[in-house]
Parts: sequence; structure tokens; C-alpha cells
Amino acid sequence: MGIQQQPFRKRLMCETTTWLLFIFVFMISTIRGQIRYSVPEEMKEGSLIGNVAQDLGLDLRRLRSGRARIVSGDTSQYTELKADKGILVVKERIDREELCGDVMPCSLSFEIILENPIELHRVTVEILDINDHAPTFKSKVIKLEISESATVGSHFDLESAYDPDSGIHSLQNYVLSPDNNFVLKQLSNADGVRFAVMILQKPLDRELNPHLSLKLIAVDGGTPRRSGTVNIDITVLDVNDNPPVFNQSLYKATVAENAPIGTYITTVNASDADSGSNGLVSYTFSNVKGKSAEKFEIDSSSGKITVVDNIDFEKDKKYEIRVIAKDQGGLSDATKVVVEVLDINDNAPLISIMSFSSIISEDVSPGTTIAVFNVKDADSERNGHITCSIDSNLPFKIQSSLTDYYNLLSDVAFDRETKPEYNITITATDSGSPPL
Repeated sequence: MGIQQQPFRKRLMCETTTWLLFIFVFMISTIRGQIRYSVPEEMKEGSLIGNVAQDLGLDLRRLRSGRARIVSGDTSQYTELKADKGILVVKERIDREELCGDVMPCSLSFEIILENPIELHRVTVEILDINDHAPTFKSKVIKLEISESATVGSHFDLESAYDPDSGIHSLQNYVLSPDNNFVLKQLSNADGVRFAVMILQKPLDRELNPHLSLKLIAVDGGTPRRSGTVNIDITVLDVNDNPPVFNQSLYKATVAENAPIGTYITTVNASDADSGSNGLVSYTFSNVKGKSAEKFEIDSSSGKITVVDNIDFEKDKKYEIRVIAKDQGGLSDATKVVVEVLDINDNAPLISIMSFSSIISEDVSPGTTIAVFNVKDADSERNGHITCSIDSNLPFKIQSSLTDYYNLLSDVAFDRETKPEYNITITATDSGSPPL
């Protein structure tokens, strides 16, 4: 027919992501299916995830002729489709904690596409947790200085252990080595993180025992159970009558995800009725969540909290920090600081062409699929809300299919003698301010 095929090319116009397509029309049919698998983390390379051909009702010859392949997704390196056998296998070791952190459930989502005709199938692989981590303490030794005048019932906040595993495999219990002077009380934050408080049940006598050595053991719920231990060294001091008291049990603050290092978050404050050295209060973070101490720091004297590392809303939307105020006599109080991360529109939409046919017959009916493309935006809410458009004068239209997927369809009958080719620009724009 004397028509030359031209390759599509990608171009960027202002802050808008675009794909430039040269289209010549051909008939495509789109079939959609979804399957879900569940596998434990740390499976060996080559381990079977599922029989894709069987679960989708596809013939192996169809997988080969359609050049079946995995498309899209930043996690596609973890799985491999063996089209000759119709199975999905583990391609690379999967660490649930590294992949998802505290997010539950943890899953990989991607698509399998076939051509001639086009079929698009979504696959979700849920990664199940195994008990591959033991609870750990940030410090090797917890040092406490406690006055012998401390009253029965006085409480002493202890450093929390951290276990990246989830569910029953995460931290479940604390055990204090037997001691006549103290008992252990266990509490949980609103987010389920457990921490321990040591309660004085028998007065101390510095003249009899100036030093005490205890062990705090953190235990998870796996089978077999894993545990971590920290030593508690107590120095008994004279006369400290009043513990510090925070003026708030909960502090709330917000921070933009692009906040520079040094940005002020909030200031916590605890007062101590004692005078002299026993009334001096110092502030420290308790290691409740692994990442919080990496992103923020607290001035031990003033209680001022500031940013010390880059913050990314797409990775962590909220931080919860437990702060301990301790006086020079070893008495303490604790409070919680919740820092909400504010999203900014710092990610432009990204268009990926999944399948595209540059030649079509002039007699195809309206509604024929010309191309399938994927648009993703790492931002959230309105900053990640995408609108796709093309020139309204063109005889094509865009139709949404699966989440983040769109079909480019013919909209009218074609006449090659009148118009032998079309140049189509697809524009994906988010709803941020300003839009990208």
C-alpha cells in the first residue's frame, strides 16, 4: 500500500510526560484476567510460585505464539515467567522486610501480556512473613541511676527492642531476670508496638546493694522463638524525690517530604520538681521504630527535635517516636511524638507503552484497540491522580482498563485514500499544583 512504518518516540513537553506514537491501524482484541498467589519470603531461586497457564486457562502454544512476558512494576526482578512451561518462578531472593518494611500485607503486583491478539493479565504475589529476625536492642547496656529514696511504685522506662518481622513473628513479650526489687509491666502503643516499664516493688538500700545487674529479654512468637537480650546496670544513688513529668502525653507535628536537613519539628518538655543535679532533665529517643532515629535527632538538653536525613512521603507517611526524659537521679517519664509527612507533587507521571501496532486495516470497526499503555505516578491522592488526553481532532479515544492501564482505541471508520497515517501525542497530567 506504499505506507512506511515509523517508530514511536518519547518526548517531554514542559513538565508533562508524553509519548509520541505514529499509528497505522490493525485489529487487536484485549482479554483481561487476574490471579493471586501466596508464597513465603526467602524461597530459593527457581522455586515455583504458580502455574500461570493452568490458572488463566491458557494453552502453552498460546503463551509461546503470543510472546508472553512480564511487564511493568519496579519489583519484576523478583519473578520470572517460564513461557515454555507456563509457570511463574522465583527469580531472585525475596526479603519481605526489605521489600515492604512495616506495610502489611506485602505483595508484588505486575502484568503478563500476550500479543496477536493482545491479552493483559494482572498477577499479585503476596509475600508471607517467616521468622527470620530476632528482636534486637539498640544498646548493649541500659544504664540507670536510681535513688535509694525512690518510692515503691516508681516506674523506669526501658529501651524497646525492634523486630522487623510481622504478625506473630514480631516482638511479643519481655522478660526481666528475677529480682526482688523490680517487676516488669508491659504496654503497647496505639500502633501495637510493645514496650516495657520497670516498677519498683521494694525500696532500694544503697548501703546494702549500691549496684544491681539485671537482664531484659525480648521474645518473639515464632516457632522456634527468637530472642534478644540487653543488660540493665543500676547504680543506686541518694535522694531523688520527683521524676520528670512531660507537659503532654502526645506531641503531634507535620513535616514536608522535601524538608531540608535541620528543619525544626517540635520541642518536648518535661519538668522536674527537684533542685540541683536531680532536677536536670535530659532527653533521648527510645528505639521504638527502626527508621525514626535515622530521620530525626533530639537535643538532649532542650528537647528540640529536628530533621537529620532525607524524608520521602512515598516511603514513609508517618513516624512515631518515643521520647524519654530522665533526671540525674535516674527517674524518668516518657511521651510519644507523631510526625505526619506531607506529600508534595515531586513525581511526574511516567508513561510506558505495553503494546502498540503501527499498522491497521482501513476497514476495522470503531473501538479497535491500537495500543495499551501504563501510566504511574509515585505521588498520592490528587498529586497522583492522572488524566490522559490526545488531540480532540484525531479519530481516536482513550479508555481506562485495569488500574493504571489505558487502551488507545479507534473512534471512527478510516479511509486510507483520504488519510494514510496519523501522528498521536498522548499526554498524562497529574492534578498537583502546579501539575506535572
